[in-house]
Amino acid sequence: METESKIAGRREWIGLSVLVLPVLLISITVTVLYFALPFLSADLQPSGPEQLWIVDIYAFWLAGLLIVMGTLGDRIGRRRLLLIGAAVFGVTSAAAAYAPSAEMLIVLRALQGAAAATLMPSTLALIRNMFHQARQRRLAIAIWAAGFSGGSVLGPIVGGWMLERFWWGSVFLINVPIMVLLLALGPILLPEYRDPQAGRLDMVSAALTLVAVLPIVYGVKDIAEQGLSSTAALGIAVGLAAGISFVWRQRALTDPMLDLRLFANRGFGISLITSTLAIFALMGLFYFIAQYLQLVLGLRPFVAGILTLPAAGMALVGSMLAVVVVRWTRPGFVIGGGMLLAGAGFAVLTQLEGEPGVQTLVIGLALLGAGLGAVQAVASDLVVTVAPEERAGSASAVLEAGTEFGAALGVAVLGSLGLAIYRWSFAAPPGLPPEAAQTARETLGGAVEVAARLPEQTRAALLDAARTAFTEGMRMAAISGAVVLVATGVMAAIQLRQVTTEETVDQAR
Repeated sequence: METESKIAGRREWIGLSVLVLPVLLISITVTVLYFALPFLSADLQPSGPEQLWIVDIYAFWLAGLLIVMGTLGDRIGRRRLLLIGAAVFGVTSAAAAYAPSAEMLIVLRALQGAAAATLMPSTLALIRNMFHQARQRRLAIAIWAAGFSGGSVLGPIVGGWMLERFWWGSVFLINVPIMVLLLALGPILLPEYRDPQAGRLDMVSAALTLVAVLPIVYGVKDIAEQGLSSTAALGIAVGLAAGISFVWRQRALTDPMLDLRLFANRGFGISLITSTLAIFALMGLFYFIAQYLQLVLGLRPFVAGILTLPAAGMALVGSMLAVVVVRWTRPGFVIGGGMLLAGAGFAVLTQLEGEPGVQTLVIGLALLGAGLGAVQAVASDLVVTVAPEERAGSASAVLEAGTEFGAALGVAVLGSLGLAIYRWSFAAPPGLPPEAAQTARETLGGAVEVAARLPEQTRAALLDAARTAFTEGMRMAAISGAVVLVATGVMAAIQLRQVTTEETVDQAR
C-alpha cells in the first residue's frame, strides 16, 4: 500500500506542466519544419540530400548524445542539466531562424540536436522522482507522452499561421519564448535530483556512443539514397565496432554509463524496440504528409496544419485511455493493440490520391494517432519502472535515444524510399528543358519551383507528373510503415504477455 508521503501533491502536478514544455518544443520543432520545407526549398534551394539532412541531422545528434546527457544529468543534477539545455536550445533556435544557406542551417540544426539531448532525459527522469505512486506516475507519463501530441497540434497550426505572414525562419523563433518560460519556472517548481553515489563520467564511453550512432546512421542513409557503396559499408562497420566496444567497456566498468542489466528485463527491451519502430513509421510518413497537403493538394500552410489535428488529438485520447485500460489488461496487449490500430491507419492512408480525399486523410490520421499514443504512454511507463531511481536518467535517455533514432531513420529510410519511387515514376512532359527536368526530378519542391517559370500548358503538365509521382512514393512509404507496425505489434503482444503489473516488473529486476 502506498504511504501518504508517496502521494504527489499540487506542487508536483504544476511541476509536471513545466516538464511538458520541452516535450512540446521538440515536437513543435519537427512538425513545423516539415511544413516549412516548401519555403526552405524556394529560398535556400537545397538539393534532395540536403533537404533530408536539414530534417534529420537534428535527430541524429539528439540520438547520439542522449545516453551521455542522461548519465550526466544523474551526476550533476537533472534540473541543472535541463535548464542549461533550455538556454542553449533557445540561442541555437534564434540563430537557425536567420541561416543564410542550406549548409549553415544543417550545422545549426546539428547544434540544436546537441542542445535538445540535454532536455528529454531530464524530463522523464524527474517525473520518476516526483511521482512515486504507480497510478499517479502512469498518468503523469501519459500526460508527458501526450505532450508530443500537443506539439503536433500547435506546430502545424501556429507554424502555418506564421508561414503565411512571415519568412520560414520564424518557425524557429517559436522555440525562444517556450525556453524563456522554462528557464523562469523551472528553478521554482522543479526539484533537483542527482545520484549521490554517482561516479566519474567516463569520457571514453561518451565518445564511443557518438562513434557508434553517427556512422551507422550515415551508412543507412547513404544506402537508402544511393545504394550500397564502400563508404556506407565502412560507416556501418565502424559504428558496429564502436557499439561492441561500448558494450564490452560497460561490462568492465564498476560504474558504467549504461547498466546493461536493464536489457535483460523483457519489459524494458521490448518497450524500447516498439517505441523506436513506432516513431520510425510515423515520422517517415509525416515527412510526406506535410508536402502532400501543401504541394499536391495546394492547401495553405494553416489549413494543412488544421488537417493534422486528428492525429494529434487522437494521440492524446489514446494515451489517456491506455492508462485506464492497462489496469485491467496486460501491457503487452495494449501495446500490441495500439500498433495494430496505427497500422490500420497507415493502410487507410495508402488510398490517398492526387485529388483531395479529406475523409480518408482524417480517418487514417485518427487511427494512427490513437494507436501510437497508447503505445508511447505504456511503453514509457514500463521503461522508467524497470530502472532504479538513481538510474532513471540513463534509462530515460535510452528510451529517447531509441525514439529519436527511429525518427531519424524513418525520415532517412522511408523518405529516401519515397524519393526513389518519385524519381523512378516521374515522367517529364515533352518540351521541358533537360536542366529543368533534372531539377524537377530531384524533389517535388524543385518541380514546383521550376513550374513557376514555365508557360501555363507546360506548367500544368509538369505539376501533374510530379504530384502523381510524389503520391506514388508516399503510398509506398505508407505500405512499408504499415508492415513494420503490424509485425512489431504482434511481436510485442507475444513477448510481453507475461508482464502484467508493476509488481511483475519489480520481480524481474
